[in-house]
Amino acid sequence: MLTKGFEVEMYTGTPAADIVGFSDRIVAALDGFVREPDSRNVEYTTAPFCRYERLLCELVRPRQQLRSYLKQLGNYTLIPGSTLSTGGSREFHRSDPHNPYHAYIEQTYGTTVVTASIHINIGMPDPETLMRACRLVKVEAPLYLALSAASPFLDGEVTGYHSTRWSVFPKTPQQVPLFESHSHYIRWTEEQLALGTMQNVRHLWDSVRPNGDRRPYSLNRLELRICDLVSDPLTLLAITALLEARLMQLIADPSLDPLEASCLPAHSRAEDLVSLTNTNEQAVAKLSLDAELRHWQDGRSILARDWIELLQQEIWDSAKKQGFSCFLMPLKKVLREGNEAQRWLHWIDQGLSVRSVMQQAIQEVEQQEMALADEICQPLVA
Repeated sequence: MLTKGFEVEMYTGTPAADIVGFSDRIVAALDGFVREPDSRNVEYTTAPFCRYERLLCELVRPRQQLRSYLKQLGNYTLIPGSTLSTGGSREFHRSDPHNPYHAYIEQTYGTTVVTASIHINIGMPDPETLMRACRLVKVEAPLYLALSAASPFLDGEVTGYHSTRWSVFPKTPQQVPLFESHSHYIRWTEEQLALGTMQNVRHLWDSVRPNGDRRPYSLNRLELRICDLVSDPLTLLAITALLEARLMQLIADPSLDPLEASCLPAHSRAEDLVSLTNTNEQAVAKLSLDAELRHWQDGRSILARDWIELLQQEIWDSAKKQGFSCFLMPLKKVLREGNEAQRWLHWIDQGLSVRSVMQQAIQEVEQQEMALADEICQPLVA
């Protein structure tokens, strides 16, 4: 099994679904939390582990700690979703007014970056295997967004997108190729830094990227960045299990590399795959599981949910052999009942307002989290 870790961004606010920023105070008070440029969301990172049981506790425990701290500040809580659902997108709330990189982000992107998401990191120390993995995950990244979409609202309105976050998020640089090798990635990164299209090595905001302690030279993991915030830890682990099983397939069979396996014309394959994938990402941002996509292997039309079901069938034996197929089970519920965005839009269709939907979601997430904490984690020490 591969090592796995998460970067989890979450909003703080009131049970009435007003988003309120406390990241500077949270970071000062709690270990393991870091601030984002805007104070209304905060991030925690889990250490890499192989076993899903351990990862589940590592996801839940920091949230319990954060909830406990927020209660000390007043009647505050965690708010699901990946956009400023009930309002506030016209103002940027700086968490660190003296940070020049934060100033650049505010001036360049405004609140389009004030989103909450999940970044899934999978350990992969061999750089060429990592580049191959990034190529495969990039062309299939829309499927992971389809499963995780959780941002159908902005400023109290239904936007018409299941992932409003990904529809507006400023991918940077605007054109990111399929990296053909580690040396290609190094050359490209150095070029972008020289051109100023990237401010630093972290300023590569794409659906997936190589990651490591000294980018672009020293790499040790793949980072999937496209997912909206997945509030349910069990669903997040299911998405991660799908990703890990797919990567293990690729490690066993390098011919799954899109640069080899695609039937698109060889002379323009990399460019065509990027273009096809960008189109698929926007389709999924709009309709998530119900989006009509083009398959990277042969260009055929296929619904996102059907593609995911086929992928599950392909990787099932591999996951079962490694002993984590049981963690894939929540995907069936997502495909049957919809992702968070689809469930919330169903409540809108039943006559609820955006604020009422978010208030109900806040309560459900907290109850689910408490049940998981009681079941899997030792009680927190006061």
